[in-house]
Amino acid sequence: MPTQPDFDAVATAKHLLRTSTTGALATLQIGTGNPFCSLVNTATLPDGSPILLISRLAVHTRNILHDPRVSLLFAAAGAPDPLAAPRVSLSGTAVAIEDDLQETAFRRYLAAQPTAEVFASFADFSFYRVAIAHGHLVAGFGRIIDLPSERILTEVSDAGPLLAAEEGAVAHLNHDHSATMSLYATALGASAADWRCIGLDPEGLDMRAADGRRVRLDFPQRIVSPDALRRVLKELADHARAVGRKPN
Repeated sequence: MPTQPDFDAVATAKHLLRTSTTGALATLQIGTGNPFCSLVNTATLPDGSPILLISRLAVHTRNILHDPRVSLLFAAAGAPDPLAAPRVSLSGTAVAIEDDLQETAFRRYLAAQPTAEVFASFADFSFYRVAIAHGHLVAGFGRIIDLPSERILTEVSDAGPLLAAEEGAVAHLNHDHSATMSLYATALGASAADWRCIGLDPEGLDMRAADGRRVRLDFPQRIVSPDALRRVLKELADHARAVGRKPN
């Protein structure tokens, strides 16, 4: 089915991936191979790979340890008609988070899912990432498209300086620029709240409200350094303030 020419499938898929708080995880049951679906909380690594924090006691984890093939469905929240809202199904494998990503996964997951701090250190819980092979996006009539992983994920191989500065930049934004975080969120159409930055990457900045809502601030151009981050955030803040001052 052809897509509509003004529809940005990649942007829609990435938005769902970055702003979803939960997803439907499908695994293959041990013994029968039948599909088994469960609800999981999620966050993302800087490249957009979904992070899962799952217990060895859970059926889905036991299934993954036997066969790592999974599918993860994200859908737009709060739509009056869920079947008319965008959703993306990701297929791939669930992989234990590598040692060099453990700290990043821990920090980003707890920023996105703060209630998980209670059990994140339990011995039976471990962080996994979904290594995406491909995605299937459904966003309405004429808006159905398959996407390879390289179109869904964010390139980070050249963004070492930015990622190294992420933790400090996030802390600085939340401590010294909380009003600006609210400005960004409301400029994106979100209602006023205590909005906090939970992560950033070369393509944008993710925010979370105290009630769990998430929004994504997309950058006008890709960035790979802290200096570029400072420039683009100032430009976006200046633009949001200018728009806010315009008469109705």
